[in-house]
Amino acid sequence: MDSTIIEENGFKYVEEGEGKVLLLLHGLFGALSNFTDLINHFKTNYKVVIPILPLYELPLKKTSVPDLVNHVEQFVAHKGYDKVNLIGNSLGGHVGLLFALANLEQIESITLTGSSGLFENSLGNSFPKRGNYDYIKTKTEATFYDPKTATKELVDEVFAIVQDNMKVLRILSMARSAIRQNLRDKIGDITAPTLLIWGMNDTITPPFVGEEFDRLMPNSTLHLVDKCGHAPMMEQPELFNKYLEEFLIKL
Repeated sequence: MDSTIIEENGFKYVEEGEGKVLLLLHGLFGALSNFTDLINHFKTNYKVVIPILPLYELPLKKTSVPDLVNHVEQFVAHKGYDKVNLIGNSLGGHVGLLFALANLEQIESITLTGSSGLFENSLGNSFPKRGNYDYIKTKTEATFYDPKTATKELVDEVFAIVQDNMKVLRILSMARSAIRQNLRDKIGDITAPTLLIWGMNDTITPPFVGEEFDRLMPNSTLHLVDKCGHAPMMEQPELFNKYLEEFLIKL
């Protein structure tokens, strides 16, 4: 993507546009390119901000979901944001929910898409085969309804990550932490307007997960998107942006 990565005070982030803050939190394999369509659509009316989560920079003993939440808290404080509209995909949604629970007064709205926090299918025993490019390609393609969404650039990025033993250990540590941080008994405390956009063909956080979030959260709206996997903002960007824009306008 063409957005410039800003580095200051130990943070790396993208910031585009002006207006109310849309704080985008990416997932475990969440390249910035995943949000290109969203940034281009909303930067004319909003300040779109993507903090790059230090998934592979934290000490191994501090590679956990709560430590990512702490990073986001420090980033928001550094930027001086008063209210944020959180948008989280996959692990980013999980981080966003924990941030919201600890900072309810700073949340204007929450949008979740393919979020963990209740249930997710992990990568399981995929890492022993990490040297097999075709295997990684197949696993990456399985994230989407249309395998072609997994571009060579994206597959190459995932392949490179899983060749690094320390990155693999951090991924496994983060996955275990996510399982421990189940939010079923807590998310009912989040009363901020919540938008749920879920792929009907999501095999990582299947549609029933979105339906369960909708049942548990007191002020939520759910949209199920057909022919769509784990990343609706990538696979069905026009529909995703439409739902999100309609939601934000009503706030």
